[in-house]
Amino acid sequence: MPGASLKPALRVVLTADEELGCLGSHRLVAEGRLRAKSLVIGEPTSLHAARAGKGYCLGEVTIFGAEAHSAHPHQGRSAIYDAAHFIRAIEQLSAEFAAQRNDFFNPPYTTLNVGTIRGGTAKNVVPGECSFLLEWRPIPGQAPDYVPLAIERIGQEMHQCDPAFRFAFRILREQFGFETTANAGLVQAMERLTGRHSISIPFGSEASVFASQTEEIVVFGPGDMRTAHSPRECVPISELDEAVYCIKALMQKE
Repeated sequence: MPGASLKPALRVVLTADEELGCLGSHRLVAEGRLRAKSLVIGEPTSLHAARAGKGYCLGEVTIFGAEAHSAHPHQGRSAIYDAAHFIRAIEQLSAEFAAQRNDFFNPPYTTLNVGTIRGGTAKNVVPGECSFLLEWRPIPGQAPDYVPLAIERIGQEMHQCDPAFRFAFRILREQFGFETTANAGLVQAMERLTGRHSISIPFGSEASVFASQTEEIVVFGPGDMRTAHSPRECVPISELDEAVYCIKALMQKE
């Protein structure tokens, strides 16, 4: 490959704060600094071209109760108990989502997770407030408000059953999925170069942000995301070498 000429209008884009919400990529899009026919996003995919990926969204649900001395619980209302009922309803909602499948993904549906919960002020006080973080990873093509409307519906139904029930839901992050067709030129080129079939990814990536700025996009790189954020995280040198070879070939004129 030495001496080979590069494709015209080639760009290498470096972004900051991907783990904090893809802040750098969002800024590039907002300022209109990037328009491209084809984009390759670097992430661990075990050297498969990922042509589709789920989004990543985050929201906070807050339940409002009324504080009282725990010796007289009926003088108050436990926000933690109410939150427990709400979370149970979200668990049931997860089962409903499992019926709406996109079999190119694993798992093949939008997933929900209550990651953290906090509430109460002391062991002997009926908790007056409880909040929890809810994340969801939507499959491509799902309406942007599909999950938020479902969460609001849970809260409204609980309020109708008990007018004293109060809650608030706010969205903290919305990053939707992406999908490039299997017959797209970039996908087929990557499959030829790697000798591997294209896949989908269940984790969030900047491809979701940049998808609106390009005709075709894939995520590609050495390493396996299943070892990420753990003591087992690594990138095999052989995969790194092969990834460099593939990217070089993709950048050069045919």
